Amino acid sequence: MEMAFRTKTAIIFLVTRTLVCAPVEHKHLRHTGPGTLTVTDEGVTFTETGKHQEHSRVWKYEQIQQLELTENTLRVLTYEDSRRQLGRDREYLLIDLPKDFAKSTYPMWKDKLDQRFIAAIADPDVTTLAEFPAKLTALTKGVEGTLLFGEDRIVFRAAKPGDSRTWRFTDIDNISSAGPFDFSVVTLEHHGAWHAGTRDFRFQLQRPMEEARFNELWRRVVARASAGAAQ
Repeated sequence: MEMAFRTKTAIIFLVTRTLVCAPVEHKHLRHTGPGTLTVTDEGVTFTETGKHQEHSRVWKYEQIQQLELTENTLRVLTYEDSRRQLGRDREYLLIDLPKDFAKSTYPMWKDKLDQRFIAAIADPDVTTLAEFPAKLTALTKGVEGTLLFGEDRIVFRAAKPGDSRTWRFTDIDNISSAGPFDFSVVTLEHHGAWHAGTRDFRFQLQRPMEEARFNELWRRVVARASAGAAQ
């Protein structure tokens, strides 16, 4: 008795999902150009619709050196050489993001992207284990806010818009303290478009941090960073 076997071939279509599509402005040297920013699960596309349509780009996530998100801007540091600045990588600054753009894209990018994602916003869903009123120091003028320590991230919620930060433990190279009113976060990020390296954020705490709390936080950071490096 013959038995006939039929083989069914499953054809799978891989569809790139468009997650966000928004009008933005591309910051040029002296002016701006209108365009559309599209975010998918595979990358970012900018389509300039003004006089400089040659500025349009499609970036897969692995083609981006650094992606920095604020409440109203997106800075994309690429591997392209800048024609005007020898040795510098080209970056695109997209401004005037819609009101809910950061709220829509941050949850995906924080889970999908590695340390090349720079969250210059305060994570609204951090589970806070401890918090300290603090001042982020700078060369000219510091920024006051609140420093929040979570289970797997550190958040600085700034009083001034645009100066907030969220660092996952895997984004951090080291933390340090010179005393109970001092705290520093050294991150693994580009400092500008010239070179890769670390960047130091130093805070003046407005109430003291106990040594035991700092030591526990340091152990959490080291453990999470080690786990991330092993993956």
